[in-house]
Amino acid sequence: MADAGVMKRSLISANHCFAFERDFVGTWRCIPLCVRRKLDLMGLKLKLSHWLELSQTQRQELVDWSDAPDALEQCRETLRSLTRSMADGMAKDLAPAVDTPWQQVHAMPVEVADAATARGVRLTAAQWANLSELDRFCLCKLVRPGHDHHNLAAAFSEVLG
Repeated sequence: MADAGVMKRSLISANHCFAFERDFVGTWRCIPLCVRRKLDLMGLKLKLSHWLELSQTQRQELVDWSDAPDALEQCRETLRSLTRSMADGMAKDLAPAVDTPWQQVHAMPVEVADAATARGVRLTAAQWANLSELDRFCLCKLVRPGHDHHNLAAAFSEVLG
């Protein structure tokens, strides 16, 4: 039987939006990290232009959509159908995320460790292991080379606070 804490974190990860994302929560003018994680898990590239062509209700439904494997497959097919006739064409298939750095509980990525150190943030291997998958996903996405890192300090504070 799964640990109750792990199950609770998983349920929260499905539709949790971070405080540093609050400037677009509700309006959904950007794709929140909880949806980006679902897209990675299901193996679908949804462009911002696709996202913005969806109705406000459809965007909210994607935020609230379960991240259980069967639900993600249904979500993937729904998104493919919704985007089929859009200006940018149907959302593209990608390989679903499997064994990515943010899915590794016992191996903190060097990029995350380096970004924490550079910002004077103490992030231990034990802390990394105790983060939710969404928290790990968030940090991994925000430390990527070439990414605008303006939310990184807020993300470290929020996920470690």
